[in-house]
Amino acid sequence: MTGHAYEHVTAELRDAILRGDHPPGTKLPRHADLAARYGVSDIVIRQAIDGLKTSGLVDTKGRGGTWVRERPVTRRVSMDRYRADTGPQETPQTSFTTDAGITWAEYRLDKAFRWIEADEHLAGLFGVEPGARVLERRFVFYAKGVPSQMSRPCLLASDVEGTPVADPGNEPWPGGTIGQLRTLGIEVDEVTEETAVRMPTPDESERLGIGSGVPVFSITRLMRSRGRVVEVADPIVIPGDRAVRVDHMDL
Repeated sequence: MTGHAYEHVTAELRDAILRGDHPPGTKLPRHADLAARYGVSDIVIRQAIDGLKTSGLVDTKGRGGTWVRERPVTRRVSMDRYRADTGPQETPQTSFTTDAGITWAEYRLDKAFRWIEADEHLAGLFGVEPGARVLERRFVFYAKGVPSQMSRPCLLASDVEGTPVADPGNEPWPGGTIGQLRTLGIEVDEVTEETAVRMPTPDESERLGIGSGVPVFSITRLMRSRGRVVEVADPIVIPGDRAVRVDHMDL
């Protein structure tokens, strides 16, 4: 047998969890029992459990043991989601609530606003001079109480300062950023996204409740109105174990 003993135990336990031998919400056997089953030391079992935690498959609760985590619902992330933010709305919704398949009552948004000066990277995305005044907004999106997305959407002060859009008390806003800008006479007519896959930062792991070994989609979004960039969201972060990217093109 090649490789470390804990890697083999981790792999076998992972397969058992994914196979359904240990359903979500159930408790794994005691460390001593696992050590006896696999013929290894307690230290090896602890290393294997750490590997499962990194993968986001289990949680440990002090002396309460190790529990299999609930499986996240897979969300389909498509550019079509922004259609939910355009036009009149019979019931409140955003692109996030539509994609997540939740009602407005099942939606929660943590938010933090501050005014910043654009650095070279952000200014370059906006197409303005470095130092331009920008409203930086940081959001954590919850679906039915589960943290499901983070984002840092920024707006130019010249567009939103002194308006209701700059007031965090008005969040969440039906129609999202597209709906907000429409109230200011700015019609978003183009949305572009660049998507990368990377490992989460420690802050992202903590806020999204995922293991440090779970990759994330990191999206940079630009919204334009008549060719001018009016919003930069950099990044939008979505856990990779609960989302599928869907792209469509007519030929």
